[in-house]
Amino acid sequence: MKRLRTSSWFGVVGLCVVVAAAAGACAAGGGGGGNGGDGAGGAGAAGGMGGSGNNGQGGDGNILITTSNSSSGSGGAGGGSLCDEGLPDADNDGDGFTELEGDCNDCDKFVNPSAVEVIAEPDEMGNLPEPADEDCDGTVDVLPPACDSGLALASMDPVDAAKAIGVCKFLKSAKWVLSDGSPPPVDEVKAASFHLGHGIVPKLGTNNNPQEGSSMLLLSSGKARDKGDPDATYRNFEKGYTSNPPFGFPKTSPSCPDKLAGLPNDATGVELELTVPTNALSVSFDFQFFSYEWPDWLCTEYNDFFIAYMIPFPMGQGDGNIAFDMFGAPISVNNKFFEACGCPNNPPNECIASTFPFKCALGKSPLLGTMFEKDDANLGWTHGSTGWLRTTTAVTPGGAPIRLRLVIYDSTDGKLDSSVLVDNWRWSGKPGTTVTEVIIPK
Repeated sequence: MKRLRTSSWFGVVGLCVVVAAAAGACAAGGGGGGNGGDGAGGAGAAGGMGGSGNNGQGGDGNILITTSNSSSGSGGAGGGSLCDEGLPDADNDGDGFTELEGDCNDCDKFVNPSAVEVIAEPDEMGNLPEPADEDCDGTVDVLPPACDSGLALASMDPVDAAKAIGVCKFLKSAKWVLSDGSPPPVDEVKAASFHLGHGIVPKLGTNNNPQEGSSMLLLSSGKARDKGDPDATYRNFEKGYTSNPPFGFPKTSPSCPDKLAGLPNDATGVELELTVPTNALSVSFDFQFFSYEWPDWLCTEYNDFFIAYMIPFPMGQGDGNIAFDMFGAPISVNNKFFEACGCPNNPPNECIASTFPFKCALGKSPLLGTMFEKDDANLGWTHGSTGWLRTTTAVTPGGAPIRLRLVIYDSTDGKLDSSVLVDNWRWSGKPGTTVTEVIIPK
């Protein structure tokens, strides 16, 4: 739902001036003015027209302050705008911006250069709010352009990783990290291996295209490269380093309650620090997780994970992970979204992978042309992926900065790698809860 305009949600203006013996009144939400009697009626709040005094006329709907008439009383003023934008160098709505600093509506704290454009959508009743220029860029209901063109596959700049997923504004800092947020290895060989775990790609395989802009971020516990890219490696690329798990990990999956993953190996990640726009109530991003662990290595201590870790933790959560399936399982080969796969006689038959049945409802389409398209160890089998998913979580508008760590890692050893595509970062003026859902990709 689009945020209401100032005239829709402001409450009572606490301003009543009485300059006569008779008592004045301050009407709430544009109610009628005070009874004038034989003196002056009080000033009504903005909203509807003021009521008539006993011996005087109703207010004209524009005046917030009125003075005495010696005989006939004037009813309280109503109607009109609650807000006078005032001087151009004053921050009338308290949003941190004056008109001179680019605030195009200094009567609405949700409209300023640090807001995001909210595309007008029908509300629950089907009513379409009036479009507005929330970010004060001179356009109405036009999202800012993408910022991810021309980025290099092997860019070493973490800011480019942010751009690749669609973070064009509100970025305070970006850095490469391991699973626990610590810096990458300092050893030259291990550092080079770490940086092979991230890449910026225009597509992955035949059917995985950007969900916004022209690029996507690819993270991998092996090499973040597509088939045919320089340095592309199938299945196994061991980087030779370990790190601590994020707080709250390891954790079991409901599918494997007796299996706990080992120490993270070969982690590659990026951590973004972001300023929350003054009108943003939620944020979302899209991702797709791929793994060589399907079909032979489900429910083991070796399973790989993709974690999207937010600090501060979302309300009601014991840790910062915001990407999980409908049963709370983190993103791995063991979660319930893993439906892009294939085997002989599928369809119509299910694929039995490590004793677990898979319908492979998404088929092989997301895997075509990727390194995951064919399992060399099992004739007629593929490896697998989740298909495109979207994670959404709530944020506090204009509140303290948030940090989001996007990281992927092997567990226990560095064999049988996994990768993840991340794209389509979006701030939203709609409220949100922490949830991950299947989406129809572009």
